[in-house]
Amino acid sequence: MPRPKRKAAPPITSSDVDSSLRTEPKKSTTKQFDRIDKLFESYANKSLGLIDPDGIEALCKDVHVDHTDVRMLILAWKLKAEKQGYFSKDEWQKGLKCLGADTLPKLRKAINGLKKEVTVPECFEDFYSYAFQYCLTEKQRSVDIETICELLNVVLRSEFPTQVNLLTEYLKIQNDYRALNIDHWRNFYRFFKEVSLTDLRSYDSSQAWPVILDNFVDWLKEKEEKI
Repeated sequence: MPRPKRKAAPPITSSDVDSSLRTEPKKSTTKQFDRIDKLFESYANKSLGLIDPDGIEALCKDVHVDHTDVRMLILAWKLKAEKQGYFSKDEWQKGLKCLGADTLPKLRKAINGLKKEVTVPECFEDFYSYAFQYCLTEKQRSVDIETICELLNVVLRSEFPTQVNLLTEYLKIQNDYRALNIDHWRNFYRFFKEVSLTDLRSYDSSQAWPVILDNFVDWLKEKEEKI
């Protein structure tokens, strides 16, 4: 005996769906972006539509961090800021959303904890390369010695104080280079990690080090001989 045909199930309508499962725009997300935008406007240069150096200085005062503090450079890295001293609205929105900071107290707390963002070696290396790129102006491929010395002090002094002191001393007195490129910059960090200043024999000039580091090691050896 043939089975009776089942009646087709009635189409599901929106009224049959549990309201908790419906996908609706989250009001909280909209409000979060509104608060982030409001923060941006409080520091932005209205004619430029950007947070400019004056706005960043005001921000530093409000979050109680000096503009030379490495945390402000890490903030620029987190915002993926393309132009030194300026934050666009898009950079600000995406960066603060990532940091979960939509109010000044939250932003202050996020900035205070930014050093943790670069404790992972891979993250630090990315940040370290960014620090150099951030200092480049349009069409520029190298950074002047004075700025390099400032960057070394901001980015590496806490971990390698003696090395930074000696390298910046050398960079300021040498006359072979007026500016340095990204390869020089990356190799400074590699040098600090791999070479012991108490035993300069650990430095192997055949390992494709930049010439400026060959010269730096020669200078260090001469300095030791005079002591």
